[in-house]
Amino acid sequence: MPQPPATLLPDDEGAAALDAGQDPAAVAAAHPTSSAAWAALAQRALAGGETVTAYAFARTGYHRGLDQLRKSGWKGHGPVPWSHKPNRGFLRSLNALSLAAAEIGEADEAARCAQFVRDCDPAAADALSSE
Repeated sequence: MPQPPATLLPDDEGAAALDAGQDPAAVAAAHPTSSAAWAALAQRALAGGETVTAYAFARTGYHRGLDQLRKSGWKGHGPVPWSHKPNRGFLRSLNALSLAAAEIGEADEAARCAQFVRDCDPAAADALSSE
């Protein structure tokens, strides 16, 4: 059976604001549907040792991304390419969720999320493991 076409999310205004140097909390408040903003908050919380906060931020970014994927025609499987920059907020949120889940001992969720990143795009898993 052929694989469905790649899902390409629309531009993320939150990602552009982050690229311009705006604080992730301000970006998330201004653009609450931005997976990139929630991913940035999750990554910052992980770096600061705030695992539960990171988990919550990452889960929010993940769900916002799922909403956007579905609106873009995604049917629950198929490629979500890392090379398409607007997809990166969702992929970063999913990766942060995996990391935070592992830190709180939720091994099944951590493994599921890590595999989901790899299923979306192996290049995403490789890129995120080196960030």
